[in-house]
Amino acid sequence: MTRLFNDPGEFAAEMTAGFAAASARWARAVPGGVVRSTASPEPTVSLVVGGGSGHYPAFAGLVGPGLAHGAAMGNLFASPSAQQVHAVAAAADQGRGVLLSYGNYAGDVLNFDAAQERLRAEGVDCRTVVVTDDVWSAGPDERHRRRGIAGDLTVFKVAGAACAAGYDLDGVERVARLANARTRSLGVAFGGCTLPGAGEPLFDVPAGRMGVGLGIHGEPGIDETDVPTAAGLAELLVSNLLKEVPDGAGARVVPILNGLGSVKYEELFVVYGTVHRLLGEAGLEVVDPEVGEFCTSFDMPGASLTLLWLDDDVPGELERLWTAPCDTPAFRRGAVGGQGAVIPAASGATTGAGPAAPGTITEGSPASQACGARIAAVLDDVAAALDAHADELGRLDRVAGDGDHGIGMQRGGRAARDAAAGAAGQGAGAGTVLRRAADAWGDRAGGTSGAIWAAMLDALGTALGDDDAPDARAVAGGVRAAEQAVARAGGAAVGDKTMVDAIVPFARAFTERVDAGDDLAAAWDAAARLATDAADGTRELAARLGRARSHGDRSIGTPDPGAVSFALVVRTAGERLREDPRC
Repeated sequence: MTRLFNDPGEFAAEMTAGFAAASARWARAVPGGVVRSTASPEPTVSLVVGGGSGHYPAFAGLVGPGLAHGAAMGNLFASPSAQQVHAVAAAADQGRGVLLSYGNYAGDVLNFDAAQERLRAEGVDCRTVVVTDDVWSAGPDERHRRRGIAGDLTVFKVAGAACAAGYDLDGVERVARLANARTRSLGVAFGGCTLPGAGEPLFDVPAGRMGVGLGIHGEPGIDETDVPTAAGLAELLVSNLLKEVPDGAGARVVPILNGLGSVKYEELFVVYGTVHRLLGEAGLEVVDPEVGEFCTSFDMPGASLTLLWLDDDVPGELERLWTAPCDTPAFRRGAVGGQGAVIPAASGATTGAGPAAPGTITEGSPASQACGARIAAVLDDVAAALDAHADELGRLDRVAGDGDHGIGMQRGGRAARDAAAGAAGQGAGAGTVLRRAADAWGDRAGGTSGAIWAAMLDALGTALGDDDAPDARAVAGGVRAAEQAVARAGGAAVGDKTMVDAIVPFARAFTERVDAGDDLAAAWDAAARLATDAADGTRELAARLGRARSHGDRSIGTPDPGAVSFALVVRTAGERLREDPRC
């Protein structure tokens, strides 16, 4: 369990601040995470990595010469927001382009992709390499759907070394993709991890049993078996990884035995002794092995084995880059020279949050201002409802996910409430109030739900504008725009067991009722009831997207937490509309 914390809701921010203070030799705090505190003699391509907190030394512990230039750091097990990724990348950029790299999880993809689009719009040449090393999460014919776990290290190290060697962005992207294509991992756990302030772990494994196919966000194992001996565990890991030799690989491998949080180093060394022997007996040459903690899952009792397959050439390109010097808080090898003076942290620099909200607000028309004030009141009600239901939403999410949906919605709802109230208090119209709320929700919540709620509120706000008080037809147009924004952002369809299963029925029912002549409150109420029924109906579905996809059958019998929270939000908004049916 996690024993040392202050306010659980501030754990990630306080951890980031403490890390930056302890690691000033390598890193400095910027909004959204950390970047290097040193400068290379000449500008290079910048490697920006990241993901949720709770995985140290990934991701901040890998920032330094020869490895990453920056790390975007989300809340515990929640992807960083697009604002955070953009802020870190902008701070790390040296004018030669930026490579973003991270594990393949839905929220990370949504938010890093949004940041990449924004960077490109600003003239920055930005590329992405997503890590997909977990062999248990999808078959060989669906490698693009695999999760990223401890294999992050091989991709990050190879890419960071290429940056240091002066490769251009095309070259850095090429070797990062090659490293990912040559990396395979498999993880196991003997129990779940416990987040700060939680009274129980995210999942349990029966006594004497072991979960197989673990992610790094507290998800339960895909399969289960009896706990083996150390030698038996080594046999399980090696035999399964050797079933899939990457195309073009030689007979030389880098093994990385990774502790997931509370397995002791001594235990890992016992396991590694058999791993080393089995690889040799399989005719493979072991090159530069690593044993330790490289990508953890908070305090999870478990381990993973990663194999990076090298070329037979000695030394080939991947081997040269893997063994090249680097100097970071948590991963060092060789001697790195030629770094510039330490760059001091900016005065008042913040950590773990995105950039400040946009500045000046243009006043809306009087009618739109009145609507904006009512929207702010609705968001105040929504925040209160999400506070009241956060534990239940987290419980639903723990069934097949990582249990963070409740706290993520709570953070997003509170941030949207505060941003909306501030904008309305400055005379903003309805559209600006919603767009400010969208930006705050996405930035503070992070994760998949944060990105989707930001997209919905932004689309609705853009459609409503600041000139007039929107009528029911205008709101219906905004709701359709929000539905379309979700479809573009997440790629989910009805039946995938996501919040889309509630969003689409709501949007279509609301539009139909408005077209039939219902007023705003009546149409909204009918659509909200349909969304609630649709959310409850997701209990019959198996998850096909997101982190729960790998545990699809486990999710049957439990409604999707994203669909449930969407229904809660629109019901809460409907209650306010019944009291005051104007926008």
